[in-house]
Amino acid sequence: MNVLELMMKRKELIPLMAFVSVAGFGAISMGLYSLSKSDVIINKRKNPEPWENVNPNKPQKLITINQKWRPVEELQKVRKLTK
Repeated sequence: MNVLELMMKRKELIPLMAFVSVAGFGAISMGLYSLSKSDVIINKRKNPEPWENVNPNKPQKLITINQKWRPVEELQKVRKLTK
């Protein structure tokens, strides 16, 4: 039996299918969003230390409320000395 035929035959399945579809789409979109973040390593050979390229002025959290991002001065001095 086709899914559309089943939904037309049993009308009570329409809200269930809608909620399951929305949840599935949300899970897939959140997974793709998480893969685009800089703290997720997909290819270790290309960039073994991706945390060195993180912009300290760009928040890495999903939601940031009233938080200022500034680089740590001691860390910047150490980076200048090691490079």
